[in-house]
Amino acid sequence: MTNMFSLEGKIALVTGASYGIGFAIAKALSEAGAKIVFNDIKQEFVDRGLASYKEAGIDAKGYVCDVTDENAVNAMVADIENTVGVIDILVNNAGIIKRIPMTEMTADEFRQVIDVDLNAPFICAKAVLPSMIKKGHGKIINICSMMSELGRETVSAYAAAKGGLKMLTKNIASEYGEFNIQCNGIGPGYIATPQTAPLRETQPDGSRHPFDSFIIAKTPAARWGDPEDLAGPAVFLASEASDFVNGHILYVDGGILAYIGKQPK
Repeated sequence: MTNMFSLEGKIALVTGASYGIGFAIAKALSEAGAKIVFNDIKQEFVDRGLASYKEAGIDAKGYVCDVTDENAVNAMVADIENTVGVIDILVNNAGIIKRIPMTEMTADEFRQVIDVDLNAPFICAKAVLPSMIKKGHGKIINICSMMSELGRETVSAYAAAKGGLKMLTKNIASEYGEFNIQCNGIGPGYIATPQTAPLRETQPDGSRHPFDSFIIAKTPAARWGDPEDLAGPAVFLASEASDFVNGHILYVDGGILAYIGKQPK
């Protein structure tokens, strides 16, 4: 049974994986046997990522690449194929969010979020698919969101992009499943990362941050997720154990999407 989850001999490209969720997923794939390649948009981020991988005992290779630039992505994928090998696993993790009320958001700001969170996964998937087809197998994992299903104040662009990414996931599965390529998504809940740390800070009076209280009350698990909570789902979707799972979004949210919430007292 454990062999079904082995990634020995596989090459995994995880975008935007210098830190946070991307790093945690890449680390899990490495521990299952995969060779890790990753990118980030600036050299300083790549260098920081390489240091973190080295500290974790992982021999990763990093690239500076803007995943919204189709020519740059194609060049990166060609370089990986020539120097490391054909990519078996793509994790589209790179993303941004802009928390701006819709009536205050410019069209350019909206387009930027769509470009990074939706166009980039299309570009990266398009770049790796020909070699996956030729090889006769491949795994694409798109990092979706609970906003693939829900709306919230100030995240109109992010919700639109992640909703679109859910449907892109389903369409890649539909179009390329016959080539033994599985495309699935992971929808994280609220994860404790450096970016969300300000939302979890204890207030001067010793109380929880209001948003922290809100998330705890909405989550049946009664806690924020840890990046490591995504490790098992990522390895499952990257491995042979999920060969007949295609076009599925696996929500790792502590039960938020299943829960209507507590009745007010």
